[in-house]
Amino acid sequence: MVSDIASTSTANRATKIANLNIEAPSTQIDFATILGLLVSFGLIIGAIIIGQSNANFLNVPAFMIVIFGTMAATSVSYSGEELRAFPGIVRKTIMRQVRDPSKLAIQLLIIATEARKRGILSLSAADKELQADPYLHKSVLLVTDGYSADEIDEIMQREISSLAERHKRSASILKRAADIAPAMGLIGTLVGLVQMLAQLDDPASIGPAMAVALLTTFYGAIMGTIVLSPLSAKLERNSSDEILSKSIILTAMGSIVRQENPRRLEMILNSILPPEKRIKFFK
Repeated sequence: MVSDIASTSTANRATKIANLNIEAPSTQIDFATILGLLVSFGLIIGAIIIGQSNANFLNVPAFMIVIFGTMAATSVSYSGEELRAFPGIVRKTIMRQVRDPSKLAIQLLIIATEARKRGILSLSAADKELQADPYLHKSVLLVTDGYSADEIDEIMQREISSLAERHKRSASILKRAADIAPAMGLIGTLVGLVQMLAQLDDPASIGPAMAVALLTTFYGAIMGTIVLSPLSAKLERNSSDEILSKSIILTAMGSIVRQENPRRLEMILNSILPPEKRIKFFK
Protein backbone atom coordinates (compact mmCIF):
# COMPACT_ATOMS: atom_id res chain seq x y z
CA MET A 1 0.00 0.00 0.00
CA VAL A 2 2.76 2.44 0.94
CA SER A 3 4.58 1.48 -2.23
CA ASP A 4 1.46 2.19 -4.32
CA ILE A 5 0.97 5.59 -2.69
CA ALA A 6 4.60 6.52 -3.27
CA SER A 7 4.36 5.34 -6.86
CA THR A 8 1.21 7.40 -7.44
CA SER A 9 2.82 10.48 -5.84
CA THR A 10 5.89 10.13 -8.03
CA ALA A 11 3.75 9.74 -11.13
CA ASN A 12 1.71 12.85 -10.29
CA ARG A 13 4.88 14.80 -9.60
CA ALA A 14 6.42 13.68 -12.88
CA THR A 15 3.26 14.62 -14.75
CA LYS A 16 3.19 18.07 -13.16
CA ILE A 17 6.85 18.79 -13.87
CA ALA A 18 6.83 17.29 -17.34
CA ASN A 19 4.04 19.63 -18.47
CA LEU A 20 6.42 22.59 -18.54
CA ASN A 21 6.56 22.63 -22.35
CA ILE A 22 10.11 23.96 -22.45
CA GLU A 23 10.69 25.68 -25.78
CA ALA A 24 14.12 25.54 -27.34
CA PRO A 25 15.33 28.71 -29.08
CA SER A 26 13.98 28.62 -32.64
CA THR A 27 16.06 29.64 -35.63
CA GLN A 28 14.25 32.12 -37.88
CA ILE A 29 15.11 34.28 -40.85
CA ASP A 30 15.77 37.86 -39.80
CA PHE A 31 13.73 39.65 -42.43
CA ALA A 32 14.74 43.04 -41.00
CA THR A 33 18.33 42.39 -42.09
CA ILE A 34 17.33 41.25 -45.57
CA LEU A 35 14.82 44.08 -46.01
CA GLY A 36 17.30 46.69 -44.82
CA LEU A 37 19.96 45.53 -47.27
CA LEU A 38 17.48 45.36 -50.16
CA VAL A 39 16.08 48.83 -49.45
CA SER A 40 19.55 50.35 -49.07
CA PHE A 41 20.80 48.93 -52.35
CA GLY A 42 17.46 49.70 -53.98
CA LEU A 43 17.73 53.38 -53.07
CA ILE A 44 21.25 53.61 -54.47
CA ILE A 45 20.34 51.80 -57.68
CA GLY A 46 17.20 53.92 -58.00
CA ALA A 47 19.17 57.14 -57.61
CA ILE A 48 21.61 55.97 -60.30
CA ILE A 49 18.82 55.06 -62.70
CA ILE A 50 16.83 58.24 -62.12
CA GLY A 51 19.89 60.46 -62.45
CA GLN A 52 20.16 62.03 -65.88
CA SER A 53 23.62 60.84 -66.72
CA ASN A 54 25.36 58.32 -68.93
CA ALA A 55 27.93 57.52 -66.22
CA ASN A 56 28.91 53.88 -65.88
CA PHE A 57 28.88 52.77 -62.25
CA LEU A 58 30.22 49.29 -63.00
CA ASN A 59 33.97 48.81 -62.98
CA VAL A 60 35.46 45.36 -62.46
CA PRO A 61 39.00 46.44 -61.40
CA ALA A 62 37.60 48.85 -58.81
CA PHE A 63 35.23 46.19 -57.52
CA MET A 64 38.05 43.64 -57.22
CA ILE A 65 40.29 46.07 -55.35
CA VAL A 66 37.62 46.71 -52.73
CA ILE A 67 36.28 43.17 -52.32
CA PHE A 68 39.46 41.11 -52.50
CA GLY A 69 41.58 43.84 -50.92
CA THR A 70 39.24 43.97 -47.92
CA MET A 71 39.29 40.19 -47.59
CA ALA A 72 43.07 40.03 -47.83
CA ALA A 73 43.72 42.87 -45.37
CA THR A 74 41.19 41.46 -42.87
CA SER A 75 42.76 38.01 -43.04
CA VAL A 76 46.05 39.46 -41.77
CA SER A 77 44.41 40.26 -38.43
CA TYR A 78 42.94 36.79 -37.77
CA SER A 79 43.86 33.14 -37.84
CA GLY A 80 42.79 30.72 -40.54
CA GLU A 81 40.42 28.97 -38.14
CA GLU A 82 38.65 32.22 -37.34
CA LEU A 83 38.36 33.15 -41.01
CA ARG A 84 36.90 29.74 -41.90
CA ALA A 85 34.06 30.53 -39.53
CA PHE A 86 33.27 33.76 -41.40
CA PRO A 87 30.46 32.29 -43.60
CA GLY A 88 28.78 31.01 -40.45
CA ILE A 89 29.14 34.45 -38.86
CA VAL A 90 27.35 36.10 -41.76
CA ARG A 91 24.68 33.40 -41.69
CA LYS A 92 23.98 34.16 -38.02
CA THR A 93 23.13 37.76 -38.91
CA ILE A 94 20.41 36.50 -41.27
CA MET A 95 19.33 33.31 -39.47
CA ARG A 96 19.10 34.13 -35.78
CA GLN A 97 17.88 32.31 -32.69
CA VAL A 98 14.60 33.74 -31.42
CA ARG A 99 13.35 33.29 -27.88
CA ASP A 100 10.72 35.20 -25.95
CA PRO A 101 12.31 36.12 -22.58
CA SER A 102 8.84 36.56 -21.05
CA LYS A 103 7.86 32.95 -21.80
CA LEU A 104 11.22 31.77 -20.51
CA ALA A 105 10.74 33.71 -17.27
CA ILE A 106 7.29 32.17 -16.78
CA GLN A 107 8.68 28.67 -17.34
CA LEU A 108 11.42 29.31 -14.83
CA LEU A 109 8.88 30.54 -12.27
CA ILE A 110 6.88 27.34 -12.78
CA ILE A 111 10.05 25.33 -12.16
CA ALA A 112 10.85 27.41 -9.07
CA THR A 113 7.34 26.99 -7.71
CA GLU A 114 7.43 23.22 -8.18
CA ALA A 115 10.86 23.00 -6.57
CA ARG A 116 9.60 25.06 -3.64
CA LYS A 117 6.54 22.85 -3.15
CA ARG A 118 7.93 19.40 -3.90
CA GLY A 119 11.65 19.78 -3.33
CA ILE A 120 14.61 20.37 -5.61
CA LEU A 121 14.96 16.67 -6.48
CA SER A 122 11.50 16.75 -8.07
CA LEU A 123 13.06 18.63 -11.00
CA SER A 124 14.77 15.41 -12.08
CA ALA A 125 11.36 14.21 -13.30
CA ALA A 126 11.53 16.81 -16.07
CA ASP A 127 14.95 15.75 -17.33
CA LYS A 128 13.67 14.77 -20.78
CA GLU A 129 11.61 17.93 -21.11
CA LEU A 130 14.51 20.18 -20.10
CA GLN A 131 16.80 18.70 -22.75
CA ALA A 132 15.12 21.01 -25.27
CA ASP A 133 17.35 23.76 -23.85
CA PRO A 134 20.93 22.51 -23.23
CA TYR A 135 21.89 25.46 -21.02
CA LEU A 136 18.77 25.14 -18.86
CA HIS A 137 19.20 21.38 -18.71
CA LYS A 138 22.80 21.66 -17.54
CA SER A 139 21.84 24.28 -14.94
CA VAL A 140 19.06 22.11 -13.51
CA LEU A 141 21.40 19.11 -13.38
CA LEU A 142 23.81 21.15 -11.27
CA VAL A 143 20.92 22.13 -8.99
CA THR A 144 19.68 18.56 -8.51
CA ASP A 145 23.25 17.30 -8.04
CA GLY A 146 23.54 19.45 -4.94
CA TYR A 147 25.88 22.20 -6.10
CA SER A 148 25.70 25.45 -4.15
CA ALA A 149 24.44 28.69 -5.67
CA ASP A 150 27.95 30.10 -5.80
CA GLU A 151 29.31 27.00 -7.55
CA ILE A 152 26.52 27.02 -10.12
CA ASP A 153 27.04 30.71 -10.73
CA GLU A 154 30.77 30.21 -11.24
CA ILE A 155 30.37 27.27 -13.62
CA MET A 156 27.56 28.65 -15.75
CA GLN A 157 28.89 32.21 -15.71
CA ARG A 158 32.07 30.91 -17.31
CA GLU A 159 29.96 29.42 -20.09
CA ILE A 160 28.22 32.76 -20.61
CA SER A 161 31.55 34.58 -20.65
CA SER A 162 32.94 32.10 -23.17
CA LEU A 163 29.89 32.56 -25.38
CA ALA A 164 30.16 36.35 -25.16
CA GLU A 165 33.85 36.20 -26.07
CA ARG A 166 33.15 34.03 -29.14
CA HIS A 167 30.43 36.41 -30.27
CA LYS A 168 32.65 39.42 -29.65
CA ARG A 169 35.42 37.89 -31.74
CA SER A 170 32.99 37.11 -34.54
CA ALA A 171 31.64 40.65 -34.55
CA SER A 172 35.18 42.02 -34.52
CA ILE A 173 35.87 40.36 -37.89
CA LEU A 174 32.96 42.23 -39.45
CA LYS A 175 33.98 45.46 -37.71
CA ARG A 176 37.55 45.12 -38.95
CA ALA A 177 36.35 44.50 -42.50
CA ALA A 178 34.02 47.51 -42.21
CA ASP A 179 37.00 49.69 -41.27
CA ILE A 180 39.16 48.33 -44.08
CA ALA A 181 36.64 48.53 -46.94
CA PRO A 182 36.50 52.36 -47.19
CA ALA A 183 40.30 52.48 -46.88
CA MET A 184 40.67 50.03 -49.74
CA GLY A 185 38.33 52.23 -51.73
CA LEU A 186 40.59 55.18 -51.06
CA ILE A 187 43.64 53.16 -52.09
CA GLY A 188 41.92 52.25 -55.34
CA THR A 189 41.11 55.91 -55.89
CA LEU A 190 44.76 56.87 -55.41
CA VAL A 191 45.79 54.22 -57.93
CA GLY A 192 43.27 55.62 -60.40
CA LEU A 193 44.45 59.20 -59.80
CA VAL A 194 48.06 58.25 -60.45
CA GLN A 195 47.02 56.62 -63.71
CA MET A 196 44.98 59.70 -64.60
CA LEU A 197 47.84 62.12 -63.91
CA ALA A 198 50.04 60.03 -66.14
CA GLN A 199 47.68 60.86 -69.02
CA LEU A 200 47.39 64.61 -68.61
CA ASP A 201 48.56 65.06 -72.18
CA ASP A 202 45.19 63.64 -73.24
CA PRO A 203 42.48 65.93 -71.77
CA ALA A 204 39.67 63.75 -73.13
CA SER A 205 40.71 60.86 -70.88
CA ILE A 206 40.83 62.86 -67.65
CA GLY A 207 37.07 62.81 -67.01
CA PRO A 208 36.52 59.04 -67.50
CA ALA A 209 39.70 58.23 -65.55
CA MET A 210 38.54 60.39 -62.63
CA ALA A 211 35.14 58.64 -62.64
CA VAL A 212 36.79 55.24 -62.50
CA ALA A 213 39.08 56.38 -59.67
CA LEU A 214 36.14 57.59 -57.60
CA LEU A 215 34.22 54.34 -58.11
CA THR A 216 36.54 52.47 -55.75
CA THR A 217 35.73 54.95 -52.98
CA PHE A 218 32.06 54.50 -53.86
CA TYR A 219 32.29 50.71 -53.60
CA GLY A 220 34.28 50.86 -50.38
CA ALA A 221 31.78 53.22 -48.73
CA ILE A 222 28.87 50.98 -49.71
CA MET A 223 30.54 47.82 -48.50
CA GLY A 224 31.64 49.29 -45.18
CA THR A 225 28.64 51.48 -44.35
CA ILE A 226 25.70 49.52 -45.74
CA VAL A 227 26.83 45.89 -45.44
CA LEU A 228 29.62 45.14 -42.97
CA SER A 229 29.03 47.67 -40.22
CA PRO A 230 25.26 46.98 -39.87
CA LEU A 231 25.89 43.23 -39.91
CA SER A 232 28.39 43.52 -37.06
CA ALA A 233 25.86 45.57 -35.07
CA LYS A 234 23.17 42.95 -35.73
CA LEU A 235 25.50 40.18 -34.56
CA GLU A 236 26.17 42.04 -31.31
CA ARG A 237 22.46 42.57 -30.79
CA ASN A 238 21.69 38.88 -31.35
CA SER A 239 24.46 38.01 -28.91
CA SER A 240 23.01 40.28 -26.23
CA ASP A 241 19.60 38.60 -26.61
CA GLU A 242 21.12 35.14 -26.17
CA ILE A 243 23.15 36.23 -23.16
CA LEU A 244 20.02 37.79 -21.61
CA SER A 245 18.20 34.43 -21.81
CA LYS A 246 21.10 32.61 -20.19
CA SER A 247 21.39 35.26 -17.46
CA ILE A 248 17.69 34.81 -16.66
CA ILE A 249 18.18 31.05 -16.34
CA LEU A 250 21.24 31.47 -14.13
CA THR A 251 19.40 33.91 -11.86
CA ALA A 252 16.49 31.50 -11.48
CA MET A 253 18.75 28.54 -10.67
CA GLY A 254 20.48 30.50 -7.92
CA SER A 255 17.11 31.41 -6.42
CA ILE A 256 15.94 27.78 -6.53
CA VAL A 257 19.09 26.50 -4.80
CA ARG A 258 18.74 29.12 -2.07
CA GLN A 259 15.06 28.07 -1.75
CA GLU A 260 13.87 31.64 -2.06
CA ASN A 261 10.24 32.59 -2.42
CA PRO A 262 9.26 32.46 -6.14
CA ARG A 263 7.56 35.84 -5.70
CA ARG A 264 10.97 37.33 -4.96
CA LEU A 265 12.34 35.60 -8.05
CA GLU A 266 9.58 37.19 -10.12
CA MET A 267 10.65 40.65 -8.96
CA ILE A 268 14.31 39.88 -9.71
CA LEU A 269 13.50 38.57 -13.19
CA ASN A 270 11.41 41.66 -13.96
CA SER A 271 14.38 43.81 -13.01
CA ILE A 272 16.41 41.97 -15.66
CA LEU A 273 13.77 41.84 -18.38
CA PRO A 274 13.21 44.81 -20.70
CA PRO A 275 10.24 46.92 -19.56
CA GLU A 276 8.00 45.72 -22.41
CA LYS A 277 8.76 42.07 -21.56
CA ARG A 278 8.06 42.14 -17.83
CA ILE A 279 5.63 39.57 -16.50
CA LYS A 280 2.87 39.20 -13.90
CA PHE A 281 3.01 35.58 -12.74
CA PHE A 282 1.60 35.80 -9.23
CA LYS A 283 -1.73 37.55 -8.89
